[in-house]
Amino acid sequence: MPTTTHGFEKLILKGTSITEPQLDLILKMPTRTDGRLIQDVMGGRTFQNSEEALGEICRNLGVNFIKDIPSGDISLNLIKDIPLNYAKTHEVLPFKEEGQTLTILTTNPLNFSAINDLKVLFDKNIIPLVTTSHRLHDAINRVYEKSTSALEGLDDIEEEEYDLDDPVIDLLDTGEDDAPVIKLVNTLLFRAVKDKASDIHIEPYEKDMVVRFRIDGILFDIFKPPKKLQNAITSRIKVMANLNIAEKRLPQGGQIPLKLAGKDIDVRVSSIATAFGERIVMRLQDRSNVVIDLNQLGFSESSLKGINKLISKPYGIMLVTGPTGSGKSATLYACINKINTIDKNILTVENPIEQRIHGIGQIQVNHKIGLTFGAALREILRQDPNVIMVGEIRDLETAEISINASMTGHLVLSTIHTNDSAGAFPRLIDLGCEPFLIATSLLGVVAQRLVRVLCPHCKEAYTPSDAELSSLEITREQMPGQVYKPVGCNECNQKGYIGRTAIQEMLHVTDEIRSLIMQRKDSGQIKRLAIKDGMVTVREHGIEKINNGISSIEEVLANTQVD
Repeated sequence: MPTTTHGFEKLILKGTSITEPQLDLILKMPTRTDGRLIQDVMGGRTFQNSEEALGEICRNLGVNFIKDIPSGDISLNLIKDIPLNYAKTHEVLPFKEEGQTLTILTTNPLNFSAINDLKVLFDKNIIPLVTTSHRLHDAINRVYEKSTSALEGLDDIEEEEYDLDDPVIDLLDTGEDDAPVIKLVNTLLFRAVKDKASDIHIEPYEKDMVVRFRIDGILFDIFKPPKKLQNAITSRIKVMANLNIAEKRLPQGGQIPLKLAGKDIDVRVSSIATAFGERIVMRLQDRSNVVIDLNQLGFSESSLKGINKLISKPYGIMLVTGPTGSGKSATLYACINKINTIDKNILTVENPIEQRIHGIGQIQVNHKIGLTFGAALREILRQDPNVIMVGEIRDLETAEISINASMTGHLVLSTIHTNDSAGAFPRLIDLGCEPFLIATSLLGVVAQRLVRVLCPHCKEAYTPSDAELSSLEITREQMPGQVYKPVGCNECNQKGYIGRTAIQEMLHVTDEIRSLIMQRKDSGQIKRLAIKDGMVTVREHGIEKINNGISSIEEVLANTQVD
């Protein structure tokens, strides 16, 4: 609601570091336009928020005001000599350096003390750029987080100074006296969890090394640690994952259990030797995640109806296909969670167990002791299950046991790696399964991809070009909704997207499709028949998401293909 007359003063005092005497001084200053006092101009106005009121004051003072701060453009060299506490206390942040001029961000155009400090520190003329406290503190957090306090002092120490014998598993227990490499690795993990990254990549090259995060399916450069710390960082991570730090030639894999801000995080570590040292990838899984409801995954109404119909069957197989990272496991978890009732015995075989669900027996595959998917499945059948979830069908043994289980009164849910729904049938035949068994046991196949969701705070409407529509293989008439494109703002960390949603196709195995399977027809013929029967393809569902303003043309094009 708008504030009452003169209520803007409370907004200014609350949203900036301007003091009451300073505000009183500002209001008694003449404007730069007509010479009237600023309080006379502001007094008759109403403002919705601090940002709007501060912007008006700056306009009357002739001072530059900024709304969105591109914190990704701020050089880390500008803040290396400015303590984080100083930046937050005085609400100042170096922004841009040009010749003998330094532009700084501040919430107070009369902050002469801090301005003079920075003038002496940088030996440059200072130009203030004013913003609100909320936006400035957000920018400070982002910039200093990017620089990471763990990097302090790294250039002054040698690798042998690190104590790697006592891993700190609880990140919150990191002390001030811990070795910088421990702080560095802990900071990496902390930030990855905060940024909701699914993977951390530590990549060594000839003269440097790079740390990258995968966020919403896309890899982003985070920073470059000093090359001389490569062995220390690698050893630190391997110690935490209980790997052999002396073995640098063979691939290794392990796990790091973390407790971070009340969350249980599983980190799967993979190490492999490259030409310039060991390359490490850490996959993060939040074990405290609540299983998502099927209705929250982004499925179309027709697909939801089809999936609900399949998982209500007493026996048969439902498969979910798609590339790695396409949300297949999330779909399976949502399915078994929906049918998890007291009258059903549900057992799973997984590698790894990504989410714990109460009331369901979940078995972790362990190849070291011979507990493979096939071996676990054989034992599961002696546990009187109603529903079986198999993490992945990747060999003939698992496929055959799954098919036999489905034909003896069990509902089986699993995943398989194929490009589309129709490709699941030739894939099972390639594994060695008999076509007539596939045709009689499979109920349906869901193929899915994940596309990034446009940031609702900054997405921008535009008219797509003929080339874009041609790439989607549609006409302008088939794109009736408003189309949006990503822009980037502080809310989405300048990415233009926040989160991901599923696009999918649902193939029901009809009598006609069973006939094609038994004739060993290729996936193209099966898909054409399914489309004729009314199947909406992944691409078509993606176009629907574009029309609804959920995702962009570039995202759908990047994640779908047409034959």
